[in-house]
Formats: sequence, structure tokens, C-alpha cells
Amino acid sequence: MKTSMSFETFASGLQGLRVNNLWRGFGTAVFFELGRLRERTKRDGSLGQPVGEVTIGIEWSWRIEGEKSIICGSWSDEELWEAAFDRLRNTNVSQIKLFGTLPEVAIFTSSSLCFVSFSTTEGQPAWSFVDRRADTVCSYSVKDGKIQSEIG
Repeated sequence: MKTSMSFETFASGLQGLRVNNLWRGFGTAVFFELGRLRERTKRDGSLGQPVGEVTIGIEWSWRIEGEKSIICGSWSDEELWEAAFDRLRNTNVSQIKLFGTLPEVAIFTSSSLCFVSFSTTEGQPAWSFVDRRADTVCSYSVKDGKIQSEIG
């Protein structure tokens, strides 16, 4: 089911939320957990990464920008990643913008760093947002070159 809220309205409502967890998934996937965290149990019964009120997932092809240069990216030496992730953790989202013909996402933070998705493979940009702040979960992603929103 589609939502009636535009992505821009949704994104403006994320301003000020804290990046309380930032973790790496498989390969170059990165997840931002915004707002209050709650424990998550995996299917095998073990504890997983805690989830936030809002999760932002970027599957591949991303970079972290400073004010004057690229700090690191998904193609950088992985040794650089954790220090850059630390600079994003416990900051607040200051703005989220879409850019490009096919919508990519830029996440600006109070640390003056910007996390940018930038898919370099065929297909669609590989990012998603999951909002758990209401009784029903709402998500945003890209399908057929457009923002797709769903409830449930």
C-alpha cells in the first residue's frame, strides 16, 4: 500500500534525530539507526544489531564527504571505514536530500560530514528508509527510477 506522505516531507521530519547506531552489513552495506534503539533478535535466537525508530540502509556504492574532500567510500581500503563511521555515530541528522536523475540520497550530519549513496551498477539506486515511529511501518526505496513508498 502506498503512503500519502512525500519523501521530502518524511525526510524533513528526520532532522534532529540522532545516529545512535551505524553498522556494517554484508559487503559494503551500511545501516544508520536513528532515534531510540530497541533490541532485535535474529531468527536463530541470537541478538542482532539494535534497530532505531528509523533505519537507513545503503547496500553499495557510497562515500563519506568532508567539507573539502572525500573521507572514504565503499571502494576505499576498509581500514578507513571505521574511523569515518565513528565520526558519524552520535551525531544528529541535519538534512536529507535527494539528487540525480535516478534518486540518490545525501545524509548531512551535525559533524559537517555527508554520507552519500551513489550506485555504480546497472539497475536502481540501492538505498531504503524504514520508519517505525508509528503503529504501522512505512518504507521508502527506488523502483523504476522513482521513489516508492509503502505502509505495512
